[in-house]
Amino acid sequence: MRSLFDNNGKGDDMGDRIIAALPFLLPLLDGLPYAKFIMMQYPFVARAFAPVAPLMYIYHAFPFAPFLVFLAIYNGIVNNTSLPRFVRYHAMQAVLLDVLLIIPQVILNDLWKAPTDEVGLQAYILAYNTLFLFTAICAAYGMGSSLVGQTARLPLVAEAADMQVRDF
Repeated sequence: MRSLFDNNGKGDDMGDRIIAALPFLLPLLDGLPYAKFIMMQYPFVARAFAPVAPLMYIYHAFPFAPFLVFLAIYNGIVNNTSLPRFVRYHAMQAVLLDVLLIIPQVILNDLWKAPTDEVGLQAYILAYNTLFLFTAICAAYGMGSSLVGQTARLPLVAEAADMQVRDF
């Protein structure tokens, strides 16, 4: 009987580890706009993410680029049964994490504009900071785990990724 993950949940091939880590750039790039308040208050955070800035500008420069990257990861990695389950599972977690960002994006950007009162503004900033930190920590954990060959189990998305990534 085949185990839940190839090689008992470990990625033994370095190429597979890198492929499993790269999709976590998707939620990270979509979560970076929420870092604006943290980066203003703590400039070292902006410097830490400076190497990703050119990629973010390219990613957001073309209107359909985020959607096309999303589809490429979903169809090219998650649904590609010739890749190990380790790779497909991590890619699915990254895709689901990115999908989770849609809800706060609609609320914060479309429904709840930046408030003018002090309490509302603090809540708005707190929401932005929380979204960024959650996304950045999940992406870093997912990438790091993938690169060392361990299976990451991200909050809110691990169970759904288990159900979506099937072996045929």
